[in-house]
Amino acid sequence: MSMIRDLRAAVRPSRVSPRKAASTSSYDTTRDPATPSAVVDCAVYREGTRVASGKPLSPHEAMRLVRRDGGFVWIGLHEPTEAEFAGIASEFGLHPLAVEDAVQAHQRPKLERYDDSLFTVFKTIHYVEHDRLTATSEVVETGEVMCFTGRDFFITVRHGGQGSLRALRHRLQDDPELLAKGPSAVLHAIADHVVDGYVAVADAVQDDIDDVETEVFSPGRKGGVSRGVDSAQIYQLKREVLEFKRAVAPLLRPMQLLSERPMRLVDPDIQKYFRDVADHLARVQEQVLGFDELLNSILQANLAQASVAQNEDMRKITAWAAIIAVPTMVTGVYGMNFDHMPELHWKYGYPLVLSLTIAMCVGIHRVLKRNGWL
Repeated sequence: MSMIRDLRAAVRPSRVSPRKAASTSSYDTTRDPATPSAVVDCAVYREGTRVASGKPLSPHEAMRLVRRDGGFVWIGLHEPTEAEFAGIASEFGLHPLAVEDAVQAHQRPKLERYDDSLFTVFKTIHYVEHDRLTATSEVVETGEVMCFTGRDFFITVRHGGQGSLRALRHRLQDDPELLAKGPSAVLHAIADHVVDGYVAVADAVQDDIDDVETEVFSPGRKGGVSRGVDSAQIYQLKREVLEFKRAVAPLLRPMQLLSERPMRLVDPDIQKYFRDVADHLARVQEQVLGFDELLNSILQANLAQASVAQNEDMRKITAWAAIIAVPTMVTGVYGMNFDHMPELHWKYGYPLVLSLTIAMCVGIHRVLKRNGWL
């Protein structure tokens, strides 16, 4: 059982910065002409070890070896067309509805059980690097991994430029005892790999939200509103978090089913480790829900600050208009062309009116400033 205890360490990728882009897979240029071009890798595993072959195997040849000598076949495809996938679907007896979902992509995470196979959909999440958040910044990029799990086969169909499983396959091949558990061990490894990616992206998104929150509530803001972030930027980040939520939330129930309900296609020793994946996924889901609520609060606070700032600006404009109204009124009165007006021909009339005007303006200014209008 020591192998099972070390299962997560064997399949989990080393921790790297979530801000580094994931490497993409490369394709075999020496492929058998009978193999669909969408096939990234096709291999037979027997007793946990990859069976060596002199040339790249086609899915038909791989399945023939499995039926003759035992083991299981693992086929990886990247964005196959309907025609490319038709032969593989026929060879392994895949359900037409699952095949349609795998080819068309854009599916929500789910787990479906058919007669002789399990069909699982995972949404992969990749954090997109950006110098600063803008109203059009892409924060997360999504992809999809569909998995067909059978008694003696495991098929992955990947969509999107991210989420390569090449490194994961190599790590599993370095642990023959784990691969000897069959296709369900590969299913767990992929689920664990995807959820670990969620954890890394959640940490990166948390940094972005912390930056926005600090900027919005920064004491160095001018006029009560941050000069470095506006409502459009916060709303864009909220949209990206919603995309993250769509990948995480629907997957929790399938992981709970895999960990709680006995399934003949899932090894009992592997099944208990799906519970750990479900726990990690539940924690990420709580984080994402918290992100959504926090961004709502930040957005409302930013809008409230903008409204307060506008009110303050209007009060200042009104106060200055009241001050300017005094000399305007005085000059308007004395600008009338009447022959008989008090102090019009008085020697000290002009300095007196000017002094009274200034005194009234200063008095109004002091009163308004004392009341917080200026």
